[in-house]
Amino acid sequence: MIEIILGFLLDLIVGDPQNPIHPIRIIGSLCKTVEKFFRSILKRYLKVAGLLTWILVVFIVFIFNYLLLKVTYRINPSVTMILGSVMIYFCISTKALKIEGLKVVKYVIKDDIEGARKQLSYIVGRDTKNLDKESILKAVVETVAENMSDGVIAPLFYAGIGGAPLAFLYKAVNTMDSMFGYKNDKYIEFGYFPAKLDDVFNYIPARLSGYFIVVVSFILGLDYKNSFKIYKRDKNNHSSPNSAHPEAAVAGALNVQLGGPSYYFGKLVEKQTIGDDREKIDINKVNNTNNILYCSAVLGCIMALIINWSINVIF
Repeated sequence: MIEIILGFLLDLIVGDPQNPIHPIRIIGSLCKTVEKFFRSILKRYLKVAGLLTWILVVFIVFIFNYLLLKVTYRINPSVTMILGSVMIYFCISTKALKIEGLKVVKYVIKDDIEGARKQLSYIVGRDTKNLDKESILKAVVETVAENMSDGVIAPLFYAGIGGAPLAFLYKAVNTMDSMFGYKNDKYIEFGYFPAKLDDVFNYIPARLSGYFIVVVSFILGLDYKNSFKIYKRDKNNHSSPNSAHPEAAVAGALNVQLGGPSYYFGKLVEKQTIGDDREKIDINKVNNTNNILYCSAVLGCIMALIINWSINVIF
């Protein structure tokens, strides 16, 4: 429980460190290496290659972190506590989500739309070159809202169940979805199982995120009734079974409309809308989204502590 608290506080205070030896980047390099190996020996069975890649990466990541903590515990339990805290910290992205969104907002404040479009392109997959001011801010709100689940609530959820090793296992699952979950010629088959298994791992956290946001909307004095209404109505308005849950709750709390058609690689992709277009999306809406993010993260940390305490009591 101490590791969860310290890891969470480190994330809020320090944020995500940008360096080449970041553990998540190392996991990404491992994914590429294992992908290359299984692609070379299973050229005609790419779905199987993708599944085996997923299994091996998850196994390596979990076992390495589990054994690392076991070994350090024998040396000094205090070292294990510190190491476990840092490991959990690496798995959470609360401050990073806020900062990356605010980098875009800074350009909007200066009326530098070209700069805002370029900065936004670093955090979203859609084409940004033709977006106007409100569309840019809308994309920021969507990004922060959608990533509340897999960037904050989900890693805390799994840290509560199995500490740092399980939190890292989740990050490996999520990283493989980010790398392989594309529906293009290269990954339509290879990424089938990584994408589906990521949906499984995010099923509970995404729904917890939706309800957390409704509760937080009440605490912050936002439209919690509409947050609950839109969450129940639009939580499935997405190609992913999980992504729309936090987005719908945020859209309702802010009285805005998210989603809708967007261009990807020059091609218009029709997507369902989330929420009602009752109010304009401005910088204040981005700030409210960040407030929702931080308060939801606190609820997520409390949830993780309760889960961890319950497991310790039972077992």
